[in-house]
Amino acid sequence: MPQPDDTAHAVSQIIAQRIEALYGQPLAELEALADVPESTLLAALTGNHSALAFAERNIAFQLERLRELTALNREIGPFDAGHILDCARRIAESVATRDAYAKSTGAVLGGLRRATAPDTQPPAPPVPAAPTAAVSRTR
Repeated sequence: MPQPDDTAHAVSQIIAQRIEALYGQPLAELEALADVPESTLLAALTGNHSALAFAERNIAFQLERLRELTALNREIGPFDAGHILDCARRIAESVATRDAYAKSTGAVLGGLRRATAPDTQPPAPPVPAAPTAAVSRTR
């Protein structure tokens, strides 16, 4: 399948940038980290991004195939009509898949914030209490 170009497949790139911004690492490194424990949020986010990118590549592939099948100098026979219909159906399915993954992943990313780094300085030692004056009572 053709690789997505920069202009036609911006959705997966935007999601990738948001994941990278959230975790502060490149997506390739995050995908390697996500393979360790399968049930983490990172694994779900990178998996959704992969599915979204695959849908975009499939859209590009099916569009190219559709353009080949409907070229101006090409005659359309009975088999070609079925192929054209199949390409259009696959494009529609891939667009729906892309949009669903983009919406759900975007909603999850919209609800997450990057945590601040924990303070690495040890807490200050407690200051000893000042001695209090003894109260004397006289009768």
